[in-house]
Amino acid sequence: MPRALRIWDLPTRLFHWALVVCVTGAFVSVKLGGLYMDWHMRFGLATLGLILFRLIWGILGPRYARFTQFVRGPRALAAYLRGTLPTAGHNPLGALSVIAMLAAIGFQAVSGLFISDDIMVEGPLYGRLDGSLTSTLAALHRANEVVILALIGLHVVALAWYGLIRRKPLVPAMITGDLDARHAPADALPARDDLAVWIRALVIAVCCTVFVLWVQSLAPSFY
Repeated sequence: MPRALRIWDLPTRLFHWALVVCVTGAFVSVKLGGLYMDWHMRFGLATLGLILFRLIWGILGPRYARFTQFVRGPRALAAYLRGTLPTAGHNPLGALSVIAMLAAIGFQAVSGLFISDDIMVEGPLYGRLDGSLTSTLAALHRANEVVILALIGLHVVALAWYGLIRRKPLVPAMITGDLDARHAPADALPARDDLAVWIRALVIAVCCTVFVLWVQSLAPSFY
């Protein structure tokens, strides 16, 4: 049996770390305010493209990137908690974290399209909804920041627990793509991570980029 098992393909790893950069950038820029709000909008639009890519990649990506591989029912979750369900990619508990993060960050990116900071920056779709609905989205956008921070905190704690207590380092696997085979089921198969996979991801990424640029172009022009 090989000592290392390819779990995370290159596109999945690039998505993960790009999302870390964009979420961090959006948080820092909104706290700085002022002229940095333009950067907040840019990070938000980039995040929208990344979330859209991950949703598509969860259907068309390699083995361990697919939602069907790790989004399981309550029986699988119970079996994992009992220690009777070994996994290679996301475990059933981690799957809940993935879905929650995608939902929370995705909502933040989408809601940001429709709201304004009431000073100098507006989302490209601002004004296209009823005023009361826009206000509701703005309030939820602000409240959802706490949800995202809490989910990130839980994610970091889980990574530390797996690394320090379970001796299963997950962060290096998301950098190299490989997991120590000792931490995977004996019958686990490696994920595809070749040129064909990369080209497929590139085509999807280009389509997502075009979509985000189109959304951005819907912003009203004042000139």
